[in-house]
Amino acid sequence: MPLNQGVSQEIYDAIVIGGGPGGSTAGAYLAWAGKKVLLLEKEIFPRFHVGESLLPYNVRLFTELGLMPALQAAGFPNKFGAQFELGDGSKAVGFVFRQGKFTKEHQAFQVEREIFDDILLKNSRRLGVDAREGWTVRKAESNESGAIVQASDPAGKVETFQARYLVDASGRGNLTGTQQGLRVMHASLKKIAIFRHFLNVELDPGERRGDTVITRLENSWFWFIPVSAEKTSVGCVLDQDALKRWKGSPEELFNQLVHSSPPVLRRMKNAQPLGDMRTAADFSYYNKQLVGPRLIRVGDAGGFLDPIFSSGVYIAMLSGKLAAEAIVASLQDGSYARRFARYEERFFSAMKFYWEMIEGFYTTPFMEVFLEPREKWNLPAAVNAALAGELRGDWSLRWRMRVFFLLVKLQGRRPFLPKISFSAICPNA
Repeated sequence: MPLNQGVSQEIYDAIVIGGGPGGSTAGAYLAWAGKKVLLLEKEIFPRFHVGESLLPYNVRLFTELGLMPALQAAGFPNKFGAQFELGDGSKAVGFVFRQGKFTKEHQAFQVEREIFDDILLKNSRRLGVDAREGWTVRKAESNESGAIVQASDPAGKVETFQARYLVDASGRGNLTGTQQGLRVMHASLKKIAIFRHFLNVELDPGERRGDTVITRLENSWFWFIPVSAEKTSVGCVLDQDALKRWKGSPEELFNQLVHSSPPVLRRMKNAQPLGDMRTAADFSYYNKQLVGPRLIRVGDAGGFLDPIFSSGVYIAMLSGKLAAEAIVASLQDGSYARRFARYEERFFSAMKFYWEMIEGFYTTPFMEVFLEPREKWNLPAAVNAALAGELRGDWSLRWRMRVFFLLVKLQGRRPFLPKISFSAICPNA
């Protein structure tokens, strides 16, 4: 059926494709501004999803959208900081968000995404979004006149909807970006994650119990994220080629890597698995364009970053808010090009910042500097702010981050800090 046949006579201010954090946030802010919004989500919530560690700067958005009571009632663990360690335990560094001179938000949550995403989607309905689950978008088009979306309902019946603007929040499915051939893969960040929830993972006592813990091996790293009072998400990210070369199952590789690192093995010695071991391709990418005629992409539909610094949900929600603001303003005067261009600039700026951090994390000089913080010039405080989600900051923060990256380059050329030999301390598959 042609896309323009059987079009609903109802015209929405915006159609949002996807009900994850980016889509729910965009829809919520649009509805909050009094706009008529249709949101189409292919899954039925709640559904499992990875990406469970949030950043403190998420809290600003939670507060604005009235989400804090529901999030607190869900009993999610509080996250006050993050820890990074080497695979042999010889070096480690911890960040406490409230100790960061440039960090304005000091606390986050660790969440079970199936519960968290469901809370966000229900909140968008509370604010007035027509959010429909089990609807699969088959095709979406936009031009200077508006947007048309063809989707099938849970029973398979096809309907076509029209709107003044289109928000693509389709996640890594990247619906419109894939349709238009815009995806650009990061050549050196072709990773895969092997992960599962566990009971009885050994966590630190007191306030640090809620920390995200990252353990860096030679060519891989582990995450430990407590997602409830009992459950901890544990995953290993490694090169996709390493799994291809492996002769056994992903679970066997995961277990071998656990045993290759004393700190990881210590935390896992009494762990009891919950559910099946899962794998997920972890390919970093971005779309060459984030906007089009009356079209704006948010969250993973704009680009996906390796999860090492837990930036995914924050960027998704922030981009959802910025997209909604651009659309609301454009609905008032009918002019969107300048606002959409500004949105694209801000999104790419956020991705570029974290991309530099992520690329650095996989290099030895970065880890040598990162794990040996020096208080000179308040550089650790600047890194602390970055880890908390301070994407903009003033010049006092930005120049310190530039100095940090310059020190990483210097360490790679003329080392001034102790060297790390990963191959000597944590053999890898």
